[in-house]
Amino acid sequence: MVLTCPVARGRTTPHGREFGYSRRNLLRAGVLLALGGVAAPLTGCDPFDRGDDPDPAPDPLEPLAAEARELAARHRAALAADPGLAGLLTPIAEAHEAHAAELARLLGRATPTAAPSPDATGAGRASTLAGLREAEQGARRSAAKLCAEAPAERAALVGSIAAARATHVEALK
Repeated sequence: MVLTCPVARGRTTPHGREFGYSRRNLLRAGVLLALGGVAAPLTGCDPFDRGDDPDPAPDPLEPLAAEARELAARHRAALAADPGLAGLLTPIAEAHEAHAAELARLLGRATPTAAPSPDATGAGRASTLAGLREAEQGARRSAAKLCAEAPAERAALVGSIAAARATHVEALK
C-alpha cells in the first residue's frame, strides 16, 4: 500500500472557504490600510489628531493697543486729580481712546476699558505733566519702532499713532 501526500496546487484554502482568508485578500487589505494611513492626514482625518496645535503667536499690535489704553487711563487719572488740565489733557485722552478702539477693531476684540492709573493722583501739576510727557515719549518710541516693522496694510495706522504720540509730547511741554 502506497500512501500519497496531497500536494496543494494553485489554492491554499479549501474550495468551500469554510475557514481562513486567501493571501490575496489579506494583501489587498494590507495595501488598503497602508494607503489609508498615508492618505488620511492629507484629508485632515488623522486618527492621531488630538487638537493640540500650539496657540497662534500674539498679534504684534497687542502691545500698542495695551499702551493706548494705559495712556488714556493715565490722562483720565490726571484729569481727575487736576480738573484744571481738562483743556490740555482731554483731547489727548480722547485720541488714545480712539487709537485703542481702532486697534481693538483691527484685532477683532472688544475694546476693554482701563481703570484710572493711581500714579497720577496726588502729584503736583508739573510732576503730573512730566510723568505724562515721559510716558508719551516711551510710547512714541515703541510705536515708531513697530511702524518700521509693520506690514504695509498696518503701517499707516501705526505711523499715525506714532505721529499723534509725538504731538502729545510737544503739547505736554
